[in-house]
Amino acid sequence: MNAKTTTHWQHDHIFGQDRVRPGERRTLWVIAITATMMVVEIATGLTYGSMALLADGLHMGSHAAALSIATIAYIYTRRCAADSRFCFGTGKVNAFAGYTSAVLLALFALLMAGESVNRLFNPVEIGFNQAIVVAVLGLIVNGASMIVLGGHHDHDHEHHDDQNHHAHGHADHNLRAAYLHVLADALTSVLAIFALLAGKYLGLNWMDPVMGIVGAILVARWSLGLMRDTSGILLDHQAPAPMLEQTRAAIESVDDNHISDLHIWSIGPGIYSATLTVVSDSPRPPEYYKGLIPKDLGIVHTIVEVHHSRH
Repeated sequence: MNAKTTTHWQHDHIFGQDRVRPGERRTLWVIAITATMMVVEIATGLTYGSMALLADGLHMGSHAAALSIATIAYIYTRRCAADSRFCFGTGKVNAFAGYTSAVLLALFALLMAGESVNRLFNPVEIGFNQAIVVAVLGLIVNGASMIVLGGHHDHDHEHHDDQNHHAHGHADHNLRAAYLHVLADALTSVLAIFALLAGKYLGLNWMDPVMGIVGAILVARWSLGLMRDTSGILLDHQAPAPMLEQTRAAIESVDDNHISDLHIWSIGPGIYSATLTVVSDSPRPPEYYKGLIPKDLGIVHTIVEVHHSRH
């Protein structure tokens, strides 16, 4: 048998990863908005000598850099989709970028907490009017960015059980990470406005560092959730139980089939690979068992091993 006779059984492993994802365009728009605000705040801060504006402008710069990770991941995924060095395509680049962003979010939370604790014990003079203006501007920019990202609000997976849903496997974790960065900034602005108003009108200056600690805790919680979901994909965790059960039921409900070994894992946003071993009294070709697997599960690459039960 030569190479020409096997071409019928050959296939690529791109699985649609060469297409532009909606999240790529959205993230680019958010980077443009954030970068513009960064330039305005830094220029204004330098012109009028405002440290508050300058500090927030530099923070916007770090935020834009973090979002750039998502954009780079989208571009790399598309351009290298056909690279044969990737066994199952470049789908996991999405999860890797999400995990990297989750780590940055965790570091951001630690910095927030550290600075807040320091200011709690070593208070500094606050220019309330100037700081409130900066916080409101930041909130407006982040609100616009959240709208551009499409209200991607699947950040709170802690309240769901993997036994009951498939959501974390179908999510665009890269887009989710970008959304969480924007959400973290918006939360910081909201808490800052609340604390600054309390300090200005009620004299509760200690509210500023306390709200910083509260914000750090929430951001850390989101980052850990994203880290958990993306690390599961990177480490080839089994697919959610309902997907395994549906696959097993679809094959074992026909004839006298029995699945002795089953592995399904995510290889990209909403797509999976599967390997299974079928034991039967009347075995059929592997293609037959592949055809029994429900199409809506998103399993795009399947390897079936078949054994006769008498053997």
